[in-house]
Amino acid sequence: MTSMSICSSSVMLALIAATLFVPATLFGQERLPPIPAEKMTPLQKQAIEEFKDARGADVSGPFAVMLRSPEVMNRARAMGDYLRFKSTLPPRLSEFVILLTAREWTQNYEWDAHARLALQAGVSAETVAAIAKGRRPDHLTEDESILYDLNLELQQHKSVSDDTFARAVKRYGEQGVIDTVGITGYYTFLAMMLNTARTPVPGGRTPELQPFVK
Repeated sequence: MTSMSICSSSVMLALIAATLFVPATLFGQERLPPIPAEKMTPLQKQAIEEFKDARGADVSGPFAVMLRSPEVMNRARAMGDYLRFKSTLPPRLSEFVILLTAREWTQNYEWDAHARLALQAGVSAETVAAIAKGRRPDHLTEDESILYDLNLELQQHKSVSDDTFARAVKRYGEQGVIDTVGITGYYTFLAMMLNTARTPVPGGRTPELQPFVK
């Protein structure tokens, strides 16, 4: 191999590496930071109180972004009250679906919030690591495999095949399928809010997900 070929190969490898490992700073400056209390409207303050009454927590993350439209924030919170905490999926599978959605949207705030919860709920560390890298985990359980296919087809093909639908209904029933699609759609909605706002991972932690190579 000539020196020119070696040089070209080195440059190509460097470009690939630069694409795969994007510094956190390249995700961009935060666009919609939390609104200071003194700048909030009465409706925004009311929405915060309603959020605290329902969740027992402060407004943060996607809800801090949505506070610009208090009615959107209130209604999004109400849907999340069911889909996150009361759906027919057990926490292990619900958190699994949330991670798949966060990975599809390269949503690091969402991933940071739910990767730990997924591990605590029983999703294996190997599965979480594989999802973070954007590949199908090698050792999915049968119930995870069904949800993986359902989520993947929805996100990437915008439809669900007859076989995947039939497997999901057999395993989870029609309500379970609707709840799964609801979780996927809800966390896609939150990811869109966070990606638009460029909300950073809290606490100065390094984003774990890197954009997919296109």
